[in-house]
Amino acid sequence: MPEVGDFCVLLPVYRGDNAAFFRRAVSSVTLDQTLRPAELVVVVDGPVGPSLTAALDDLGAGRLSGGVPVRFVPLPENVGLARALEAGLAACSHEVVARADADDVSLPQRFERQIPLVADGLDLLGSAITEFESDESLPGVTRTLPTAASEIAEMARFRDPFNHPSVVYRRSAVAAAGGYEHLDKMEDYWLFARMVAAGARVANLAEPLVLYRVGAGAYGRRGGGGMLASELRLQWRFLRAGFTTPAQFVRNVAVRGGYRIVPAGLRKPAYRVMIRR
Repeated sequence: MPEVGDFCVLLPVYRGDNAAFFRRAVSSVTLDQTLRPAELVVVVDGPVGPSLTAALDDLGAGRLSGGVPVRFVPLPENVGLARALEAGLAACSHEVVARADADDVSLPQRFERQIPLVADGLDLLGSAITEFESDESLPGVTRTLPTAASEIAEMARFRDPFNHPSVVYRRSAVAAAGGYEHLDKMEDYWLFARMVAAGARVANLAEPLVLYRVGAGAYGRRGGGGMLASELRLQWRFLRAGFTTPAQFVRNVAVRGGYRIVPAGLRKPAYRVMIRR
């Protein structure tokens, strides 16, 4: 097994996050882990309310992280996920960074499974994730993805080949691809596609290592005019960059764009069919 060096966890939070979910997310990536990070970097993306402020105060006082050092990156105003993550990456003390979101739960063995593989040479490593609604003990569908680099590259031309809350990556590989760029709800897909195109060494683990919270309205938020506009901007960027062919562009606009405008009641079963394929 390769020597495992120190690594960071990068976790952004903003005013729309739930304080109880944030507390659980923090404990899951620190206190609960069989391999703990050397640092937790929390980007506070703009002002937050009293309940999140109290949770951040508890974290700063050492009451949530099990002794893992915490670095806060407070932003004076809400700048969105891409810019928040770029600020967080700049503050990370180590080359290897694990992503986490403020409402998901990392399973205890997550970093023990992922970090040695990144230490062995991977630039970007994700895993399957399992959805849940309110009770962690009642899991829903598991989102599995290709594990081999060639299959990941093929999938990337049509859909995101990584589950963003599950990834571990090298800061240098992210920077080499140009870093996160603002593209509402599509920042991660655009970054990962550029990393694949740049020759990053990539893989996924087939086992689910993150419990992904899907609350009421989760599938409704994947559609609408705003999401359609982001989808079209993403597909234009893919085409201009030569990442997709004209035929793939037409397919993606028809299928993925169509998904954004179907009624919300049809979006969930359509998504389930897509992830099974």
